[in-house]
Amino acid sequence: MSSTSVATTADVRPDHATPMVDIRSVHKRFGSLDVLRGIDLAVRTGEVTVIIGPSGSGKSTLLRTVNHLEKPDRGWIDVDGSPVGYRRSGDTLHELREREVLRRRTRIGFVFQNFHLFPHLTVLENIVEAPVAALGTPRAAAVASARALLARVGLGDKEKAYPAQLSGGQQQRVAIARALALEPSLLLFDEPTSALDPELVGEVLDVIRDVVRQGTTMIIVTHEIGFAREVADTVVFMDEGRIVEQGPPAQVLDRPAEERTRAFLSTVLQNP
Repeated sequence: MSSTSVATTADVRPDHATPMVDIRSVHKRFGSLDVLRGIDLAVRTGEVTVIIGPSGSGKSTLLRTVNHLEKPDRGWIDVDGSPVGYRRSGDTLHELREREVLRRRTRIGFVFQNFHLFPHLTVLENIVEAPVAALGTPRAAAVASARALLARVGLGDKEKAYPAQLSGGQQQRVAIARALALEPSLLLFDEPTSALDPELVGEVLDVIRDVVRQGTTMIIVTHEIGFAREVADTVVFMDEGRIVEQGPPAQVLDRPAEERTRAFLSTVLQNP
């Protein structure tokens, strides 16, 4: 695919210091449905931003635009100072070829709701493949790193197992280890516990807590309000494709300014 102009000077950020993730005026539409309606959000290096909101509010779509799994219709997103799916030429953005998009995407780890492990590969091979294929890491080094990551997520004895032989919680922990194997500068979590049985949620949240303690920049979409209160530097409440309210957990979760936020939290906290 040839490069095509997708933004003009009005869309491109000025030259000044930017956060790790800088989202400006992002819009996304599927057919006649406006899913994102002008999102502005900044995530500083080393901070954890947790996004909450009702189903259909645009949370997951926003996350997918950050690593260019979905292309914004308008606006732009910088990660670590540069766009993921584009190159800058003066005041214009040009879409990159898919190969270059994939290369840039390696700096962003993504943990999906439904694990997305390769069923035909062992746990160890699921983790080893990306560093070898995407980064050119020598296989022996990738295997050593994968084993260390499996130990870190409490699955050191499962390297020869296949995903179907694991519980949902174990599969999600493997998915987290796989994301960490690329040593990303940013980690995205899309409802990492929503596909799990309730008794398995805690083991996955414990692993994410450990990652938080390492100081990795993270954006987490979740419905776990208590977890959000515990780990977030910033909580973002979205509804109908917009950010309704954002701020520290003590503000948004305990003393929300917006009636829509209060109504959502009242419903969620009454029906955990």
